[in-house]
Amino acid sequence: MRPRWQLARSAACAGAHPQTRPISPVSYTPVVEDYLKAVWMLQQQESPVATSRIAERLGLTSAAVTAMVKRLDEQGLLRHEPYYGVRLTALGELAALRIIRRHRVLELFLVEKLGYEWDRVHDEAERLEHAASDELIERLARLLGEPERDPHGNAIPTAAGEMDTSRYPALGDLEPGDTRRVLEVEVEEPEQLRYLGSMDLYPGSEVEVTGKQPFDGPISLQVNGAPQVISHSLAQRIRVRQGDEKAS
Repeated sequence: MRPRWQLARSAACAGAHPQTRPISPVSYTPVVEDYLKAVWMLQQQESPVATSRIAERLGLTSAAVTAMVKRLDEQGLLRHEPYYGVRLTALGELAALRIIRRHRVLELFLVEKLGYEWDRVHDEAERLEHAASDELIERLARLLGEPERDPHGNAIPTAAGEMDTSRYPALGDLEPGDTRRVLEVEVEEPEQLRYLGSMDLYPGSEVEVTGKQPFDGPISLQVNGAPQVISHSLAQRIRVRQGDEKAS
């Protein structure tokens, strides 16, 4: 199955070639970029996004988030309906994808070229993403071979705002006897990443479900041929390739 690619549309980049025009030529403050990225990430689970969820993700008070959301609405980066939630506009989505591209390219560079462990790169990339120029990110992307995914398997937006938006199966949804390859690990907590790494559950690893306990109990696996056991809740945060992609 071919992945579904989505292009964030904006008059500013209509007709732009992915390698010749950035997805957002406008620069925003680090605070604004953090808000836009947070809303985009939350929109992958729910839309519209409640301001309380934004406050929780950013570790801020609801009052502070409400004030910033009003400003972003006035700037045309999102739309806020009181008591209902917020959604990014096309302009806001482009800006969010720009910072997400920066973050994920930096993560991959840190792992592949500087030898960082995958549980350490998130915080490091958070510190670097606001300072890195678009030119630097594009040079790093070329150095890395125009990658499509970061060290955790998350899709990297192209410079034109295209990215794989397909929803892949969760490891926890597989049945005994199913064999797939890990595609994406939807985990940010360093401790959990280290735990998954100790089981060799990285993107690209082959996993076979050998047993499942009832009522969302533990799941028994073979990971690259080695027996492992993982909780159902954690297995739901690991995405695997479709059945016809398992050998890729």
